[in-house]
Amino acid sequence: MAKDLLYQYVLALGDDALILGQRLSQWAYKGPFLEEDIALSNISLDMFGRANLLLEYAASIKGNNATADELAFKRNEREFSNHILCEQPNGNFADTMVRQFFLDAFYKLFLQKLTNSKDEQLSGIAQKSIKETTYHLRHSSKWIIRLGDGTAESHAKVQSAIDNLWMFTNELFEINEIDKGMVKEKIGVDCSSIKAEWDKIIDDVLAEATLRRPENTHMTSGGREGIHTEHLGHLLSDMQYLQRAYPGAKW
Repeated sequence: MAKDLLYQYVLALGDDALILGQRLSQWAYKGPFLEEDIALSNISLDMFGRANLLLEYAASIKGNNATADELAFKRNEREFSNHILCEQPNGNFADTMVRQFFLDAFYKLFLQKLTNSKDEQLSGIAQKSIKETTYHLRHSSKWIIRLGDGTAESHAKVQSAIDNLWMFTNELFEINEIDKGMVKEKIGVDCSSIKAEWDKIIDDVLAEATLRRPENTHMTSGGREGIHTEHLGHLLSDMQYLQRAYPGAKW
């Protein structure tokens, strides 16, 4: 097994969690009501916790005294390999819930598979994270149903969010050479194998929410190869400001 393949694989998973956590943290003190403000902040902390575990592991694989902080705060956007969906703006509350729902459904299935990884470190991280993700999916799916089967305005906003974000979902199930190498070594997950289960979760919730699944949508990908939307650069400029302005600064 090539050490570099494992590093790139773990780093990509860490990037997903880090970028999504940063996005959700932007809801702090801006939630529609107090309980939801707390819920989104807690989910954000869960994502940061997962990101820290994965980036620490990636740093240990890389060696040369690399640290999780360096991986998080000292890479530019082309060096990040998160899925494009993770970096999409929060928009309104419906936009955030749809983005979260799509990703929660994916990661619940993905992490279940990852618990069987031959890599004990990844398996352990997955076992810890799956408990959190089960709650995350329950939370986001209930909001999709509540918004979709609510008022005419809430229905229209959540349907618009689904239509706008659907183009980023296919990337979740694409397999690159790194994935193939990790699957061959029984370390990683064949994401294409969970697509049917993901479709069922999405379809069941959308049906209950009286929402429509988009058809014939152009799909966009490239995040795993470092090709991102303009939104990631703006997010990183905020997230990395302190370390860029004061290199090596610590609390």
